[in-house]
Amino acid sequence: MSSAQGTSQPFTDLLRLKPGPVDLTAIETNAAPGYDGDKKSGKADLWAIGEELFDLQQRLFAGKDDGQRSVLLVLQGMDTSGKGGTLKHTVGLVDPQGVKITSFKAPTKEELAHDFLWRIRKGVPGPGMLGVFDRSHYEDVLIVRVRELAPHDEIERRYAAINDFEQELVDSGVTLVKCMLHISPDEQKARLLDRLADPTKHWKYNPGDVDERERWGQYRAAYEIALERNNTEHAPWHVIPADKKWYRNLAIGSLLLETLRRLDPQWPTADFDVEAEKKRLTDEAPIS
Repeated sequence: MSSAQGTSQPFTDLLRLKPGPVDLTAIETNAAPGYDGDKKSGKADLWAIGEELFDLQQRLFAGKDDGQRSVLLVLQGMDTSGKGGTLKHTVGLVDPQGVKITSFKAPTKEELAHDFLWRIRKGVPGPGMLGVFDRSHYEDVLIVRVRELAPHDEIERRYAAINDFEQELVDSGVTLVKCMLHISPDEQKARLLDRLADPTKHWKYNPGDVDERERWGQYRAAYEIALERNNTEHAPWHVIPADKKWYRNLAIGSLLLETLRRLDPQWPTADFDVEAEKKRLTDEAPIS
């Protein structure tokens, strides 16, 4: 069963990255793979899956004391690719009390004194939680590689360390949904100009984003290396065309829905005598 009415197959199959070398220039950024609807229907289809997504996520959270399962959504992409928008429009559909969002900025002095995964481990969602990484451990093989912030040998070591870390998470009951938001440089430029044109969006603008655009080719190459080396059976990558915001949101919302369907969380069984509790309430003396 597909996630949205306009799709012919699950988004997991449509967007999962195939093993082997990665060429991001060969993957369209403005496409809507497998979806035959438009912006209007895409927004409607996202809203339509919200009720089931909410129900399944509540079941996951309600069973937090009965099992060790959780879900971790990893959002990685160039600036303006839509990590914040994804949080608003997809994660915003579920119960916030069962969500843990961790945003990874430039590491602090304390964090730099430890292995790069030290701060990441603190953000891993506990049982029953839907965790979200707004940027992630992949920053340590992306910007660190492009900016040469660590020795080459250390950066090379990190790819294997990430695979081991993600296997550790899976073995402990965490299901990873890794999404690379694939945006074009032209679309990024348009979004940056849009921020400059609107005073209410100036707070989103960072002059450093323009500096990073000069390294676009280097970032693309760094992403291709990370996507290839860290695309495993236990933690596969999904490449999400991100020029169409509505499709990006629909795709990631659907990936979350498909993941929760596979987990099939159930409401926990009461650890008390339901009928006895009903009787207690029915027979209680009037409260003054």
